[in-house]
Amino acid sequence: MNRLLFRHARLLDPGSGLDAAGDLLVEGGRIAAVAGDISSADAEIVHADELCLAPGLVDMRVQLREPGAEHMESIETAGEAAAAGGITTMVALPNTDPPVDDVSVVEFLARRAREVRLAKIHTYAAATKSLTGRDLTEMGLLSANGALGFTDGVKAVADALVMRRVLAYARTFDLLVLQHPEEPSLAGAGEVNEGETATRLGLPAITPVAEVIMIERDLRLVEITGARYHAAHVSTAAGVEAVRRAKAQGLPVTCDTAPPYFALNETAIGDYRTFAKLSPPLRSERDRQAVIEGLRDGTIDAIASDHAPWDQDSKRLPFSSAAYGIVGLETLLPLSLELYHNGHLSLLELVRRLTANPAGLLRLPVGRLTPGAPADLVLFDPDQSWRISTDEFRSKSKNAPFDGRPAQGRVRRTIVDGRTIFQA
Repeated sequence: MNRLLFRHARLLDPGSGLDAAGDLLVEGGRIAAVAGDISSADAEIVHADELCLAPGLVDMRVQLREPGAEHMESIETAGEAAAAGGITTMVALPNTDPPVDDVSVVEFLARRAREVRLAKIHTYAAATKSLTGRDLTEMGLLSANGALGFTDGVKAVADALVMRRVLAYARTFDLLVLQHPEEPSLAGAGEVNEGETATRLGLPAITPVAEVIMIERDLRLVEITGARYHAAHVSTAAGVEAVRRAKAQGLPVTCDTAPPYFALNETAIGDYRTFAKLSPPLRSERDRQAVIEGLRDGTIDAIASDHAPWDQDSKRLPFSSAAYGIVGLETLLPLSLELYHNGHLSLLELVRRLTANPAGLLRLPVGRLTPGAPADLVLFDPDQSWRISTDEFRSKSKNAPFDGRPAQGRVRRTIVDGRTIFQA
């Protein structure tokens, strides 16, 4: 039986509040013991002095591109990128080709993940058939076969009556509904955030109000249905405040954000940099600060990579023609660590938003350092200085606005079920 003993690590377990130096023993794919000092005669010793040992990251928003566009990203290359980023569990959006609106596609993804044997992969299923926003999918059946939640991915469920039906159906089975919070008639053909940058560049703009209008509408529907609702990649001050008020009311509402929305603002577009074209778009500095405050006070529950791989042909185009989105698996941890280094979050609270919180939202038995739990772990140096280089990404796609950005914090080893899937 393979045994692995981490000696003298800084153990970070947000589930129990543990932040202390100690040892951790892995045995048979599970955590066997967590203590101040452990001895094991036949274990492989990992000397982890001055390194942090935490539950593997749980990334609750990833686009995999398989099936249908494997030239941009495959389950294997996404798994390798995730491993290098300390991510041990990924949850895929359903906007593949064919979309995840049928049990056969859920089963295909599960089978491919087992074959690849890297990060664990789960999937959401489409809320509506073919992601068209009209007819509901068989949510109960899809959930029974492994779908963790329901969303139309990068598109909002725009019709209020359809969304009410989705939420009512989800409430019957206690399922999670995730929304891309952007009112499409207000977003229209916009490409960047409404404001000075859009005006200067002469680009069609998206009002930040498009986000909060969709969230506020959905919150009224949550009030009458009682369904569990999650707003994805919240990016505006008004959106954060709407979720804050809903939580204060006791509604079953959660939300996440992604590193670009606290690490960048709209000025990153510079002179038409398509690698900074996102959906939702990069916002104002005021919105960026509000996202940080939402993370600090717990309004924003989780940080997800929002990984959206695109090939060169999709991004190296005039700004209006370029695709939305950036890759994020390999930069999720170092960019998030900026919140710790800048004094916004303690290290334990940051790890909570990357592990225990998303695992809890998705009801997955991961994200904790407790005996008997799966040995899904990340060993990282929170202080190592380096510079992000997209050329070194393991992802097939390199579309990220962070190339050359100084970073602090790097993954040393990633373990899934006791198996090392990455080692620096």
